[in-house]
Amino acid sequence: MNLGMIGLGKMGANMAQRLVRRGHRVVGFDVGAPARERAATAGIAPVAALTELVSLLPAPRALWLMVPAGDAVDATLAALTPLLAQGDIVIDGGNSNYRDSQRRAEALRQTGIAFVDVGTSGGVWGLENGYSLMIGGDATSVATLQPIFASLAPSASSGWGHVGPSGAGHFTKMIHNGIEYGLMQAYAEGFAVMKHKTEFDLNLHQIASIWRDGSVVRSWLLDLTAQLFAKDATLTDIAPHVADSGEGRWTVAEAIELGVSAPVMTLSLLQRLRSRDTESFSDRVLAGLRNEFGGHAVVKKL
Repeated sequence: MNLGMIGLGKMGANMAQRLVRRGHRVVGFDVGAPARERAATAGIAPVAALTELVSLLPAPRALWLMVPAGDAVDATLAALTPLLAQGDIVIDGGNSNYRDSQRRAEALRQTGIAFVDVGTSGGVWGLENGYSLMIGGDATSVATLQPIFASLAPSASSGWGHVGPSGAGHFTKMIHNGIEYGLMQAYAEGFAVMKHKTEFDLNLHQIASIWRDGSVVRSWLLDLTAQLFAKDATLTDIAPHVADSGEGRWTVAEAIELGVSAPVMTLSLLQRLRSRDTESFSDRVLAGLRNEFGGHAVVKKL
């Protein structure tokens, strides 16, 4: 099957490369010349303009967007839509907000162009292991794209599925990432407690490796934790600053709007925000208050 890939960053290029390996023809576009050059070495046919991309694909066309969520998606669609024709399909495989996906699907529907939102998980390992794909959109478009999904997924019958109408794919991926926040936080806290139990001088890499087999807490995230400790048991080269892509925030906001209690995901998000405050004013207030009411010692900043 022919596919146009728009956005040849690491994940987009890896997805395109996986498709090429499975016999699909992929024409790729990226605004950056270095990304296009790297794509060419992986068997992807790179072009320097959207007009050229569209002209090289037979109708009806399928175009997969792997660009940053937000304004970049809208800008790409604004430039791309006039080049397309009725029956073409646009797929957004990035981390867009599901409400934006619903809006974009309706706008494209008015022009006869289908929109499919695909929540994509797998990160840098997807090229070899396959991607988990959560797909939203109309059933006809999803069926048309079935060969693409089957090739990107871990297998033709696992790791992917049509989860609902427009927006459902990105909504599901949003919740997926909220759960991921909680799982990561639990592992991080557990290993932190063991790290501070200096009496036992625990080998964290050994413990993570033990848990990988037979344990009820085994997971791919635990596999990655073991790999992390194998590289650096003390993690001294990693700054304690944890970023977030936005989906955790969206998940918490959705839970509040729906009246659903989600304390683990909420606290995990707050912990990430806390990690960025190197000059915590709130902690200074707490230390000062303890001194005011109880005479507790205050550590002065040097």
